[in-house]
Amino acid sequence: MSRRCELTGIGPMVGNLVSHSNVKTKRRFLPSLKKVKLASEALGQSYTLRISNAALRTLDFKGGLDPFIVKADDEKLSVAAQRIKRQVKAKLAEQAAA
Repeated sequence: MSRRCELTGIGPMVGNLVSHSNVKTKRRFLPSLKKVKLASEALGQSYTLRISNAALRTLDFKGGLDPFIVKADDEKLSVAAQRIKRQVKAKLAEQAAA
């Protein structure tokens, strides 16, 4: 399982660990990921996704999973999130037509 957020695509970053004597060694900055159950209002179903804490705060700000995922870029989303996005878009289009 990769250490990558399924909604924002944020992954590990690389930097230097600098000691007191100014010796630099490579290190990794890992994202803070959580396994979260998110509910889709349009689909009436919940999904378990592995997302970063920053993405969770953004979801709260945007108003839930549906508004966030509809506007998200497909390149940043995981395969599972892209599948959810297609289903949500289809459901919203169906509701708009009715």
